[in-house]
Amino acid sequence: MQRTAVAISAVVLLLPLSACGGDAEAGSGSTVTVTVGYQSRTINTVTAGTLLRSLGSFEKQLNSLHDGVRYKVDWQDYATGAPITAQMTAGKIDIGSMGDFPLLINAARGKQLNSPTRLVSVTGYNLRGGLNTIVTAPGSKLTSLKDLKGKKVSTSVGSAADGTLVRALQRAGIDPNGGIEKLNQQPSVGASALTAGSTDALSQFVAWPGLLAFQGKAKAIYDGARLNLPTFHGVTAREDFAEERPAVLEAFLKAQAEATDYLNDHPVDAAEKVAKATGLPAEVVYLYNGAHGIATFDPAIKPQLVSALKQDVSVLKSAKLTGDVDVDSFVDDRYVKKALGPAAYARHLATKPAPAASEAWPKGASKTITFNSPSKLLRYVAGHRDDLRAAYVPDTTTGTLWFADEAVWVADGDQLLPFVAPDTAQAYIAGHGGARVVPYVDALERAS
Repeated sequence: MQRTAVAISAVVLLLPLSACGGDAEAGSGSTVTVTVGYQSRTINTVTAGTLLRSLGSFEKQLNSLHDGVRYKVDWQDYATGAPITAQMTAGKIDIGSMGDFPLLINAARGKQLNSPTRLVSVTGYNLRGGLNTIVTAPGSKLTSLKDLKGKKVSTSVGSAADGTLVRALQRAGIDPNGGIEKLNQQPSVGASALTAGSTDALSQFVAWPGLLAFQGKAKAIYDGARLNLPTFHGVTAREDFAEERPAVLEAFLKAQAEATDYLNDHPVDAAEKVAKATGLPAEVVYLYNGAHGIATFDPAIKPQLVSALKQDVSVLKSAKLTGDVDVDSFVDDRYVKKALGPAAYARHLATKPAPAASEAWPKGASKTITFNSPSKLLRYVAGHRDDLRAAYVPDTTTGTLWFADEAVWVADGDQLLPFVAPDTAQAYIAGHGGARVVPYVDALERAS
C-alpha cells in the first residue's frame, strides 16, 4: 500500500473514492473499495471472514496486484446471511459469506432483482449435517424431537438451522408448520429466550448450540448429523463485480485459501485468534473449527455439497421463501479453480474430512492431545481434571464432536460410548442389549 501511495500524484489523491468495486480503470490512481459482508460469530465462515480479516491476507493479496489501483477493504459484520443478501442485491456488498439455505435465497433474490450472484467457493462443511443442532434448557424434560410437538421452538427462518428443524420434524412425524409454535428470531435473541424460559427449544447453526452447552445454558436434544445430509457455508459474489474485477475476486479466493491452510495447520492458534475477534470462548471455536472439529474447511465446491444444495430448494419452496432456483447456474467454480490452480483444485475435490477422534486441550498448551478412543480420553481427563481447558469426543453414531462433560454416555460392556443427544444414545441402546446410560462422573470412574 505504501509503495503504491508514493507513486500517486497529489492531484490524483484528490479524486473521490469509488465504492463497491467501483469503475476505476487500472492505472488511474483512484481508490477502489471492496466491500465484504461476513458473519463474525458464525465461525463456519471464518476463512472468508473473521480469521481472514485477522490475518490481513486479503489486503496483502490486493497489494500484490500492482495494477495502479489502491484498494481499500470495507468489512461489514452481520449476524445472519439475510442482510448480506439485501446489501448485495442493492449493489452495496461485493463479496459475502453465508450458509447453504441463505445462499439459495441469495441466488433467488439476485435473479429476481436483476442483480445475479454466484457461489464461488466453500468455507466449512459437514457431510452429515452436524453444523446445526437443536438444544433445550439444561433442566428441561424434553429429550427428543417428538417431545417438541406443541412447543415453542426458536430458529432463524430461512437459515440452515431452520432447514434442519423442518427436516428433523418431518422425520419425527411432526408438521413443521402447525405441529410446533415456531419463533422467527435472530440467534442471539433465541439464545436469550431459551435462557429466560420463553421458548422450549432452539434450533441454530454454529456456534450457538456449542456456546450455550459450554456455558451450561443448554443441552442437545437433536444432532443435525442424524439427517446424514451435507450442510455448508460458502462465498457468494455479485456477478457484475466478478466480471468487472476478476483479479480482485481471485485475490480474495487466494487469501481464503491461505486462511484455510492456516486454520488447518494451526487449529489452536486459529481458534484463539477467532475467539479474540468475536468474544467467543476459544474452547467453543475449537469444537467446530479444530483438527477434528465438526466443520471441515476447504474452498473447493464439492459435488456432494452441490447435490445437497439442490435438495434444499424444495424446503425453501415449501416455506414460500423462494421459487425454483437454478443451482447449476448459481455455482461457478471458475474463479476458485484459477486461484488454486487446476491440479491443486483437483486435489482439494478429492480430500476428505479428518477421521473422528477424541481430544484434550490442556491449559497453557498450543496443541491438543488426540486419543483413538473415548475411554482413553476419559482416563486422561480423570487424571488431569484441574489441568484441562476442554475435552472433546465424537458421537458414536454420527461422528459429531461434542464436549465430553456435556455428552450422553453409554456403558456397553467394557466400552464407554459418547453421544451428542439422548435420542441418539437410546437408538444405540435399543440395538445393544445390556447397554445403558451412565452419568459422566460414573464414566470417568469406570475409565480410570
